[in-house]
Amino acid sequence: MFKIKYFFLLMLSSGILFSSAQIKNVNEGNEASNMFNDATARDKNAIVEAETGWWKQAALTREQRLEKWKVASFGMFVHWGVYSQYGNIWKGRPGGGYAEHLMRVMKIPRSEYLDSARRFNPLKFDAEEWVLLAKNAGMRYFIITAKHHDGFAMYPSAFSSDYSLSSTAFKRDPLAELAAACHKHGLLFGFYYSHAFDWEHPDAPGNDWDYSNPGGDKLLGGTNWFDKHPEWLTKARHYVDQKAIPQIEELIQRYHPDLLWFDTPHKLPLSENLRILKAIRTADPNIIVNGRLARTEEKNYGDYLNTADRPEEYYPVASGAYWEAIPTTNESYGYSSTDKSHKPTAHFIKLLAKARAMGGNILMNIGPKGDGSIDSADVAILKGLGYWMRGSSGSVIDVGPSRLPRQPWGVITQRKNTLYLHVFERPLRNDLIVGGLIAKVNSVSLLSGETIRKYRSDKDGLHIPIDQITSQDDDLVVVVQLKDTITNPINPDLMYVDHNINKNRLLTFYAKQIGSPMKFGDGKRNRYYVTGWASLSQGLRWETNVLNGGRFKVAIRYVKDVAGTGGKLGLNLGGKKIDFTIDPSSSVSLHDNQLELGTVVLPKGKQVIELSAHTIAGAEMVKFLEVILLPE
Repeated sequence: MFKIKYFFLLMLSSGILFSSAQIKNVNEGNEASNMFNDATARDKNAIVEAETGWWKQAALTREQRLEKWKVASFGMFVHWGVYSQYGNIWKGRPGGGYAEHLMRVMKIPRSEYLDSARRFNPLKFDAEEWVLLAKNAGMRYFIITAKHHDGFAMYPSAFSSDYSLSSTAFKRDPLAELAAACHKHGLLFGFYYSHAFDWEHPDAPGNDWDYSNPGGDKLLGGTNWFDKHPEWLTKARHYVDQKAIPQIEELIQRYHPDLLWFDTPHKLPLSENLRILKAIRTADPNIIVNGRLARTEEKNYGDYLNTADRPEEYYPVASGAYWEAIPTTNESYGYSSTDKSHKPTAHFIKLLAKARAMGGNILMNIGPKGDGSIDSADVAILKGLGYWMRGSSGSVIDVGPSRLPRQPWGVITQRKNTLYLHVFERPLRNDLIVGGLIAKVNSVSLLSGETIRKYRSDKDGLHIPIDQITSQDDDLVVVVQLKDTITNPINPDLMYVDHNINKNRLLTFYAKQIGSPMKFGDGKRNRYYVTGWASLSQGLRWETNVLNGGRFKVAIRYVKDVAGTGGKLGLNLGGKKIDFTIDPSSSVSLHDNQLELGTVVLPKGKQVIELSAHTIAGAEMVKFLEVILLPE
């Protein structure tokens, strides 16, 4: 098996704009930070109607609807449209950010975009090849863009028909071919549909270069334009009635999808989003709907939650909540000929294992080319996944989280009385210790079948001698068969630390928050932080249990993206205090900063690690990512 080398790719400096106050990213228009609505008085009638009627009724069968999606666990997301033929280059000039946003970024007139779309002719498209790539990579469901924000339907639609595949040189129906291939090979099938953002329709939010419409980069009327200008809603409702709902119903009636996937709900008011969801539930109550159609900050009216785009770490969700992460192979969802930042296969194996260990699904994206072929870099990643999944799929498909605390070496998935230990950091010496596992064990083996005989249990947990694990592969999965189910309650905040592990990471996502609640970052690279630390009464605390004590080097990672932030802080590690300062005059950046804080001896046993502020400069403290403990 191949070696896993997991690493973070650096953000391209050309994608960052500097200002005296705050760093901004040119990709900002690709994705909103808050994909939900603030419900207002206008929405109350729609909410009452939903929660006392059709939505309440649909909630009764939610578990039944979701069962097949939960079992599927791993899916393929495909962003493919007429934009794919440009590869994020328009008339010799590269676009910025996501390639599928080329029309918006380059302000391409609707008429010119339609004229160029007529040449779309993906003769290399092969539905069987696409679906088999997904299936052989271990994926169990498949979602394709039926209409993205450019408003172009990737099938011959009877609604806005000139802005659909009917107007192109391609005279086949790729969505019908993909649906048939998925059904043939046993994959769930579904569509992405951009319901609230449409750059083609004159009444829809988004296009402010051909029309004076809200919801675009100019933010005409503001972010919540429907609150400031309710008179503009008549146009938006016309778009919903004449295009969005009819096309969604058309997709349901023609292709009978298992899933529908929506996006950018904040472009329309909640009342319109609920109206669309009601139309879906009326057309087919068994369709699974994702979490980006109708939601407020407090409540999601879809069937499950979604992470932000391109996550690399996951913040905790309520126990039993269903969620899905949507990584992509590089930094774009649509095909970009200029983006060569493809991650290694190991990156996605680790993302998948971490998601499954926290109860989430992975919907992994690729962006095929305009000719219908799939980029060789994407094919290599998918084949690498397939190689790993052939022997390891049982550890990530149709499994759930374990009841054990967080481990320093990796994550644990579970199916009934079987634990799967996903070891990302092999111990430097002695034993791999499964902290907190005191249940009786029947057997220990590698997933490849090799039996491990010399293991033992004590009050700390299960000890597996590292010299008994002959495999040197980094994609290591150890199988522990228990005699009984783990029933003992655990401390969900507990994290284990081990001097024999090369890097112990204490993410702020998993710290206990002190004082007023802080918010989580979106989990992207260098954005898995907490934000909103504005008071000296706030802080972060990690409850740890040190399995093997010793001297550790201590470092802290943070992002400073607002000028003038910083202050004096203290990190208390088991009663040993380290004071440090983050200079408010230091430079700002979207990149992370790592501050070395010295060394500390942590003895074996329970230790509280707490980060507190003595002074705070600016409106809030910098955004902390994690504390790192390295054995010395």
